[in-house]
Amino acid sequence: MESQRSLLVIGLALVSFLLWQQWNIDTAPKPVAPVTQQSQTSGSSSADLQLTTADAEQPATAVAAAARTIRINTDVLQLSIDSRGGDIVDLQLPAFELNKGAGDAYPLMRRLPGFEYVAQSGLIGRDGPDDSRNARPVYSSAQNSYTLAEGATELVVPLLFNHNGLQIEKRFTFTAGQYDVRVEYFIQNQSGEVKTVQPYQHLVQTIDNGESSSMMMPIYRGGAYGTSSTRYTKYKFDDMTDKNLLEATVGGWVAMLEHYFVSAWVPDQQADNQLYSMVRNGQGVIGTKGPVVNIEPGAEATLGSTFYAGPKNQDNLEKLASGLDLTVDYGFLWFLSKPLFWLLTTIQGFVVNWGLAIICITIIVKGAMYPLTKVQYESMAKMRNLKPKIEELQARYKDDRQKMGPAMMELYRKEKVNPMGGCLPMIIQMPIFLALYWVFVESVELRHAPFMLWIDDLSALDPYYVLPVLFGASMFLMQKLTPMQVTDPMQQKIMMWMPVAFSVFFLWFPSGLVLYWFVSNLISLAQMLYIYRGMEKKGLHTKKA
Repeated sequence: MESQRSLLVIGLALVSFLLWQQWNIDTAPKPVAPVTQQSQTSGSSSADLQLTTADAEQPATAVAAAARTIRINTDVLQLSIDSRGGDIVDLQLPAFELNKGAGDAYPLMRRLPGFEYVAQSGLIGRDGPDDSRNARPVYSSAQNSYTLAEGATELVVPLLFNHNGLQIEKRFTFTAGQYDVRVEYFIQNQSGEVKTVQPYQHLVQTIDNGESSSMMMPIYRGGAYGTSSTRYTKYKFDDMTDKNLLEATVGGWVAMLEHYFVSAWVPDQQADNQLYSMVRNGQGVIGTKGPVVNIEPGAEATLGSTFYAGPKNQDNLEKLASGLDLTVDYGFLWFLSKPLFWLLTTIQGFVVNWGLAIICITIIVKGAMYPLTKVQYESMAKMRNLKPKIEELQARYKDDRQKMGPAMMELYRKEKVNPMGGCLPMIIQMPIFLALYWVFVESVELRHAPFMLWIDDLSALDPYYVLPVLFGASMFLMQKLTPMQVTDPMQQKIMMWMPVAFSVFFLWFPSGLVLYWFVSNLISLAQMLYIYRGMEKKGLHTKKA
């Protein structure tokens, strides 16, 4: 039989274990030597793909000097495209601040000395301009900058390049209010022979960027992909280092993840694509190759894919590709977290404030779990009433543990008390509360969301540590109403110090999570008092031990 304090310790220990587990998976591997990507499809070779990941390793050519940066601004994206290759080398999210109140747009992608996080795409194959035998193509553009006009719904940015009889337009199409960008190649074969190309698109990120995860706010930084058979699989930088990804699928997608945000390539969902990864020069690469395309003389071809860079918004991601919404990673309890997230957002639509939404959903969940809570506390109260008799048996058989066990079981049977009655309901409730926990951790909607008074960011710790102290006080009150089942003096002292220990532990938790646990404790206290008073009215003795 475990007391309420012990059950709280079990629950919080599970949370701590999951946090620690998430922290471990984010440890960055050391840079390794280049590895060779093997291709299972006709068309490009492994060298073709490798050499498209770093312009510095392209053959030296005079046209490289003509490359320039093209700036693009929409209502939700600010990005730069390098005319060499048409790669996205810088991308900011103006709707999300890097630091709350500073007005600085969140830099999702960037190319800096010692660090690179870019989105590349191109045409490889025998006649592709991005083939390793050529320098990366330098596209021409009519303008150095493009801005989505006020009231406009779409912005088209065309880049042009001619290559050995192929007239190529690489077109970026931006839509107002959307983080997904359509990237298409319009190819005309103006030669007298069949031309063969193969589209690819991948994400490149420096593996060791100095960032680390916090056990209080777990984050995953690395790759992920989805196929027609497996909707979502994490592919850590460690995995890329150990073994190259090589998987054929219809449709599919690849992504780079970080806390709250994701970048992804979604190729043609009806085509036979190949997903791949590699590591070279300390950079992780994950991408897709489309099927080889033969273009007859005088013919045209259109090849397209979708690039997404923005917040982990489940509704938007689900529309792009099957399983992409699972990058909002609720872990093994996703089937509970998704409906809880829907409930949380529905409540927020009415109360507007995310802090109030957390309080409301905690009340609803605790109310729904009340029948189990009632069984739990009634069992605990009965055990508390048995404490004098239990102590009498312990004194009688203190030197004979073999007789003590059967005597205790006989006492439980005679008094009709189940020693596990208080533990089982808590075990059943725990998945619900853990699922809610991951909703609060993973939801970008809570990032920089204010509550009231001094809490202006539910994703950050309480600046004055008021909520952790209140949490500790509520935990102390719960101890006072809970029977002490342990008899060892050392264990009793440990239990007495648990509220203090967890208050200190919660100092670094995001305030939204502490608010959730504090409100949950307050509701538990109210339920406990209500249940105990009901038992007293029925003539059951519930005096504290």
